[in-house]
Amino acid sequence: MAQTDQTSSQVAAAGTTSEEARQILDRLASRFSCRDFDHSPMDPDLLAAIVADGVQAPSSCNQQNWHFIIVTEPEAKRRATEIAGGNPHFETCSALIYLCFQKGWTHGNFSIVQSVAAACYHMMLSAHLRGYACIWNAGIGDHAALHDMLDLPSTFELQGALAIGTPRPTAPQMKAPRRPLEEVMSFGTFSRPDHAVYPAKPAKAYPYFEIGNASNPFAEWDPTRWSWDQIADFRGYSVWAKSPLAGVYVSRRQGDAQGVEHSLLPPTAHDVVEVMPWSGTSTVALDAALSVDAHLHVAELAQPNLDFIRERLKQEGVVRKALSFDLMAGGKLPYADQSMDLVVLPQVLEHVPDPEALLDDVKRILRPGGHVVLSSRNMSSAYGAHWRDVESVGQVPNQGPFTPIEASSLGDLVKARFEIEVACGIGREATGDAERLDGDDAETGRLFALRARRT
Repeated sequence: MAQTDQTSSQVAAAGTTSEEARQILDRLASRFSCRDFDHSPMDPDLLAAIVADGVQAPSSCNQQNWHFIIVTEPEAKRRATEIAGGNPHFETCSALIYLCFQKGWTHGNFSIVQSVAAACYHMMLSAHLRGYACIWNAGIGDHAALHDMLDLPSTFELQGALAIGTPRPTAPQMKAPRRPLEEVMSFGTFSRPDHAVYPAKPAKAYPYFEIGNASNPFAEWDPTRWSWDQIADFRGYSVWAKSPLAGVYVSRRQGDAQGVEHSLLPPTAHDVVEVMPWSGTSTVALDAALSVDAHLHVAELAQPNLDFIRERLKQEGVVRKALSFDLMAGGKLPYADQSMDLVVLPQVLEHVPDPEALLDDVKRILRPGGHVVLSSRNMSSAYGAHWRDVESVGQVPNQGPFTPIEASSLGDLVKARFEIEVACGIGREATGDAERLDGDDAETGRLFALRARRT
């Protein structure tokens, strides 16, 4: 209590009461990232004022070796979007502020990077208080192309870009979830719950500069090395890397292949469960493939992910009358025995700690004659070789750890529990294509998909 009183006195002495400070802080905390802007312009003087607020942030040794390039011309923003290889909000925002710093000074402990980050966040708060939305982006694309576009000297480096503008009226007003304070804070020594510490391959040391997105020798892709709670935690927070905007951020792992997967659905099913659909993009397509009177249950490991999927479906205009969002704590499906007609697992089994236990649970909830439709990345394919040589060398992606399953092994797991009615491969190439492969070629596709019936 004494500490609280002292802090309140200090705040009051500075001219702000603790209540006023709380109001200000609450307003700052309401800031959320926006990826859906309305194209409207902003006054250049206002943009300059936001940058002026940003440079009030501290910088290493007060050298202020930062530089901020404001891009507002439509053609330049279109080019920025092209270079980024995505990020459609780069084109629709009012302005992009590229965050740069001069190389060669105060690099110890990334102090110049910390300085630019502090200034960027100060700009974000300034924009928020002025009634605008923004989002900070590290993924800005090829730096050489951006150096040319911005005429940036080689002695300067790009750190990211801040997109600012007015949200469209329909833009999701969602703030990504924050961890409970007790998970990210401890006094005196490190203390963090097991589920919030992700596995890494055992090593004597983990040198920082040996770890990158494309090359991470310590990344643990094997989901059997993760607990259900760790995977739930990872999915519950990491999936918020994508905003729930209609028609965009559809996973490349789905694409046209999703249509082939859904062609395996049985003609009729009333009670349907989709298990761990990640961002909900597959749920949108599944909703369109089901009869209007079907009851669709979405089962996920973490509540924040369910909230995300719910908003995604809202943004996509899904209006199904019977739609439920259910938490499968510990990987256990929360449904009664023999209560479902159809269970859909869209590239799920390769993500879970115990695929056999999940299939057993699927069998438990299916009625006799009910179906399971599932797909998995196939280790015995061109994609499997690509995964071993390229993908698995890098960082675990935002959808969580996974290891492709050989098509024949997956078939054996399913046949031990169900009667397989149809199976096919999807995609002859390592990535991208969605050619359906039947007969002897079925087990060579980058995806292996099937429909099976509970007898």
